Amino acid sequence: MRAHLAWITGAAGLLGNYLVRAASAPAPAWRVRPLTRQELDLTDFEAVRERFQQERPALVIHCAALSKTPDCQANPPLARRLNVEVTAHLAGLAQDIPLVFFSSDLVFDGRAGNYDESAAVNPLTVYAQTKVAAEQIVLANPRHTVIRTSLNAGASLTGDRSFNEQMVSAMRTGQTLKLFTDEFRSPIPAEVTARAVWELVAVNQPGLYHLAGAERLSRWQIGQLLAACHPELNPKIQPASLKDFQGAPRAPYTSLNCAKIQQLLSCPLPGLTSWLAANPKAEW
Repeated sequence: MRAHLAWITGAAGLLGNYLVRAASAPAPAWRVRPLTRQELDLTDFEAVRERFQQERPALVIHCAALSKTPDCQANPPLARRLNVEVTAHLAGLAQDIPLVFFSSDLVFDGRAGNYDESAAVNPLTVYAQTKVAAEQIVLANPRHTVIRTSLNAGASLTGDRSFNEQMVSAMRTGQTLKLFTDEFRSPIPAEVTARAVWELVAVNQPGLYHLAGAERLSRWQIGQLLAACHPELNPKIQPASLKDFQGAPRAPYTSLNCAKIQQLLSCPLPGLTSWLAANPKAEW
């Protein structure tokens, strides 16, 4: 029996790369087409349509996005083009097949934390606003799935896509990192995210899911964990507060409640602290 074709957009990014790498183990029924920007420009709608009609994928996992908040703030039309219009086009092409779209914990304003899927969104930034708009388009199709995730850790192809790579790079150049003690996320290893997504695809229960780490950590706590992993860099970190931050609004407490997806997974979602302890030789 021949495996079905799955498109993975943003395959050169952090999550896309891990999804490609994880496909053979938990998802032998799928053969993956890794789509990078160089191979297929997703904003060229006619080219995408022709490629889709030619290859007829049976699944689309859409990871590509303009994902850095400052970039979205600086260019809202581009953010909408890449994050909303591209998603809408793919969702339209994939109307009769499963599509998985990645969203973010930043769709919440961070006033409460421990958000489950029923919580009301309140995006504070252009990036978050585009994610909310795209979510609504995707969820209009009962075959499609939205996964809200948090900070994903791992090693990217370019070495600069994950939060841990960016922090370690700064440590390596001797910079002093000022990290918020009052901004909390639910960091998760990208390899755990990828494995969970393939398991979710296998059970074929579309909808809205939260997928993040089981531990609430501040930026300061995350920095301490990474510093402990790289003592050879003599890392310099200092505590800081959101109260002193000048820039786009930041959501202080966006930890996610992942009980819904956990019921469908074969293994518990780990916290970053326990995962690092169990994986001392992680590639990052």
